[in-house]
Amino acid sequence: MSINVTILYRPVGPKELALIEASGFTKFPPRLLEQPIFYPVMNEEYAIQIARDWNVPASGSGYVTKFAVDADFLKKYEVQNVGGEIHNELWVPAEELEEFNAHIVGKIEVIREFR
Repeated sequence: MSINVTILYRPVGPKELALIEASGFTKFPPRLLEQPIFYPVMNEEYAIQIARDWNVPASGSGYVTKFAVDADFLKKYEVQNVGGEIHNELWVPAEELEEFNAHIVGKIEVIREFR
């Protein structure tokens, strides 16, 4: 039985990356109280912009992660455009992150690093 997957990206800083690594690259950590939404992005170019232009100045380094999620599960989330043509992301309520993590297929990969 094969699962249709959607490839998503998540820009992260060093603290979030350490927590992902501690999970064996299998899940994203719970959101902080001031973070009500987990927002994976729909394309690598947008993830690069965030990692390079926001994470590096904020924390000294930025990383782009890539991962696959069961496409049928993702149908419950509407794609949100938050700016330009490439600025598409999903808004996953923080309380649904554990369920989201359960639908990740395979490992979370680090594909880019910025300092």
